[in-house]
Amino acid sequence: MEEDDAGGSRWNETTRLWSEAGHEITVLAGMMHANGKEKRAEYKGLYFKKKQQGEIKVWRCHVSEAYNKSFLGRLWGYFSFMFSSLWAGLFKAKGKFDVIIVTSPPLFVGFSGYMISRIKRLPFVFEVRDLWPESAIDTGVLKNKMVIRLAYWFEHFIYRKAKLINVLTPAFYNELKNKKRIPEKKLIMIPNAADFDLSETVLQSFDPDGFRKKFDLDGKFVITYVGAHGVANHLQQLLEAAKTLEDTRVLFLLIGQGMEKEQLKELAREMELNNVRFIDPVPKKIVFQYILASDMGASVLKKVDTFKTVYSNKTFDYMSCKKPILMAIDGVSRELVETAKAGSYVEPENINEYNRIIREYLDKPEQLKIEGINGYQYAKSNFDRRILADHFIGFIQKAIA
Repeated sequence: MEEDDAGGSRWNETTRLWSEAGHEITVLAGMMHANGKEKRAEYKGLYFKKKQQGEIKVWRCHVSEAYNKSFLGRLWGYFSFMFSSLWAGLFKAKGKFDVIIVTSPPLFVGFSGYMISRIKRLPFVFEVRDLWPESAIDTGVLKNKMVIRLAYWFEHFIYRKAKLINVLTPAFYNELKNKKRIPEKKLIMIPNAADFDLSETVLQSFDPDGFRKKFDLDGKFVITYVGAHGVANHLQQLLEAAKTLEDTRVLFLLIGQGMEKEQLKELAREMELNNVRFIDPVPKKIVFQYILASDMGASVLKKVDTFKTVYSNKTFDYMSCKKPILMAIDGVSRELVETAKAGSYVEPENINEYNRIIREYLDKPEQLKIEGINGYQYAKSNFDRRILADHFIGFIQKAIA
């Protein structure tokens, strides 16, 4: 959680709004970004570092630098943060607290959150941003049967101990209520949301034509993807789509970092693609400039059933910037875009469909504009971060009263 962080937007923005409303907040966060290659120089050799972000106190806690090297490295990264955040919560973070809130994945942070809440005798609120371990199993990341059984047991334990559970989509809500038998009185739904404060601030002083000229985007039909480059995202499908569109003016911008990024760059070289650009993570303000200078935004995940339950956070960024969405995620995300009339659904990993749908957009600038405005208006009515942050803190206050 940094002011110039390329990710972590949900909690950066939510805690900022809570702080503006007068709440005192201390955040325990890792020293490794989820999509970063290594620690920032300021954290090298440290286990803890206290920072101040506005009125919010932030304790950066140790995460192993093996995090983005392999699955085992990532697992060790999770456990290293679990222990370091537990220590920070018990011995570093000072003051009188009213509630402990944990957001996952990774699921293991639930242990440190639960232990801090138990020792300090505070209510424990748990947020589910992704169904885990299901997503890890479906993508083939988690295969060991013993580890899978342990993960399901731990998931059930955390859900049982939580005073309140927030989920991000209606599908998550139904999954926890109907399949995992979580009492409905425990469940609330505060979804991902659009940060209109930032998009409108950027737009006030932004020159899209100048930006396109500066970064050699003039005359191109720019489709921007923002987010992780990992197994779950399966961005190979965008490279394959780009290959079929080499005879057009389509250009894919892939902004972000992740375990698969180097392999994707190598694959792009092997495919001799000249219509795909990889861009390293940039601050959220710059991300919005890229989106505002694009023709479409892409939301992409691997074709597995678990992902039919998720809302992609980047989708709301595209909406707040009035950009139509190329939605390659089935289920609730597809329903969102189709209900809002804010873009087009393309079946994940179906390269022929990518080719057909994108070509249809090339000569329809008016359709792009209409769908962009539709998405903006729908998000403004239903997914405004400021309104949802207020609802979220209201539910928490009521639950712990």
